[in-house]
Amino acid sequence: MSEVHRCGTYYVNWYLVDDGGQVTIVDAGASGYWPQLDRKLAELGRTREDVRGLVLTHGHVDHVGFAERLRVESGTRVWVHEADEEMVRTGKNQKTEASMLPYLRYGYAWRLLAHLMRWGPSIKKVGEVTTFGDGDQLPVPGEPRVIHTPGHSRGHCALQFADALLAGDALCTRNSLTGDESGPQLAPKAFSVDTAEAMASLDRLPESPLLCFGHGDPWTGGTQAALTHARKVGFT
Repeated sequence: MSEVHRCGTYYVNWYLVDDGGQVTIVDAGASGYWPQLDRKLAELGRTREDVRGLVLTHGHVDHVGFAERLRVESGTRVWVHEADEEMVRTGKNQKTEASMLPYLRYGYAWRLLAHLMRWGPSIKKVGEVTTFGDGDQLPVPGEPRVIHTPGHSRGHCALQFADALLAGDALCTRNSLTGDESGPQLAPKAFSVDTAEAMASLDRLPESPLLCFGHGDPWTGGTQAALTHARKVGFT
């Protein structure tokens, strides 16, 4: 049985999935989170030699993080959906739906931006990636099934493990610009390419007892309750 371990900081999460002593990394936080990796692996009694792959839910800066350094130093294969391959390989962001300016009235937005400026303000381009598509079952520990959930980015995906859904930024429980923690909700428009598409993609998420996100605490109330709350909150 796979065990999901949350890593990162108050602002950004990344995950270790331990399956019988072998490890899949899901997302890579900001590039400055690199020192966390060996420390978190050691807490599990693991090393980088136990890591069999790094799977990105999408190509944004706070998820690509230390991926290239791990690939170069340890030879770890980096996986991403084909629609985000260009962003990950070039560091060029996809055009978002809205400007950041309206969100600057929120103190949390300033704190997040300051955090990312300190820990990794730009995408560290990944020199080589392996792409996947919707419905693929990846040959990494835990064998997650890929669920393409475009909207936050064109290639955004959730990963369905046996006992957990790692939803990336398809949902969050802490809004990454407003700081709202009322419950599961979509990422804000300034960080998404198409929030209407992101809302429609929620219909693709399977039922799971545990949902883990890129921002905010895990959700244990089940997928349907999470979706109901997100639809109630609407777009931010």
